[in-house]
Amino acid sequence: MRILRTDEARFADLPDYPFDPHYLDVAPGLRMHYVDEGPGDADPVVMLHGEPSWSYLYRHMIPKVSGAGHRVLAPDLIGFGKSDKPARVDDYSYDRHMAWLEQWLDQLNLRNITLVCQNWGSLLGLRLVAEQPDRFQRIIVGNGSLPTGEDRVPAMFALCKKFAIHSPWLPVSRLVQLGTGRSLSRQELAAYEAPFPSSRYKSGVRAFPQLIPLSPQDPLGETNRAAWKALEKWRKPFITCFSNGDPISRGSDRYMQRRIPGAHGQPHITLRGGHFLQEDSPDAFARVITDACKAELAA
Repeated sequence: MRILRTDEARFADLPDYPFDPHYLDVAPGLRMHYVDEGPGDADPVVMLHGEPSWSYLYRHMIPKVSGAGHRVLAPDLIGFGKSDKPARVDDYSYDRHMAWLEQWLDQLNLRNITLVCQNWGSLLGLRLVAEQPDRFQRIIVGNGSLPTGEDRVPAMFALCKKFAIHSPWLPVSRLVQLGTGRSLSRQELAAYEAPFPSSRYKSGVRAFPQLIPLSPQDPLGETNRAAWKALEKWRKPFITCFSNGDPISRGSDRYMQRRIPGAHGQPHITLRGGHFLQEDSPDAFARVITDACKAELAA
């Protein structure tokens, strides 16, 4: 496997991203970057990004949640952000992403986790919860789900998949802007492009849309159905925090609320914004997290 590594200089002076870098090897010669802010002895809040973003997506939320006394960790998935980037699309698979994240969790020995996940962060995070439920204390999902291939995919996703596969031009920052209600500044757009000096670095971005199960016959659909059986026994807090302007995930919040016992009676909320609600409603999203953690302490 040929591995590319983005020069650290490309991440200099990014707006609102002052965090010290941390790295772990999650496979031989394969380095994962993560943000680690707040008290080291506090229960962790793990924020998982999705496609085609990186931990920069959570930059406005991390200080608010860590400032409330929580240890906040935001990894860059392999192929994204400051993490290493295998060079071929075929180097990426759902199972490999799972293995890389599991290695990261194991090496940090994280317990009592509050999981915050969105987009592909939900596909990976909810599988992690299903396979290692004892590690997690609560789940907060924003604009994400765990598809099994049994339901019809939104037309917007089908278009995104074709674009990722066939387009020679893959403008990451414009894709983020399309999923964001507010106008990103030139510097913010540049920050989303920073991990990718050239198209050679974007194999992970191209791979993700191809890894989602689209039919019940897809082997990944079977694996995710097994994960759903575990989630249907989840009785710890499960909170949905979706936005009102996301055509990709619309309705998935109500579906999870019905199927997951821990969602019953929770303060589910709809925030203003597009697919990337971390950009449109970061303060409100952060408050959902801190209120959820506070509620359990009060109980």
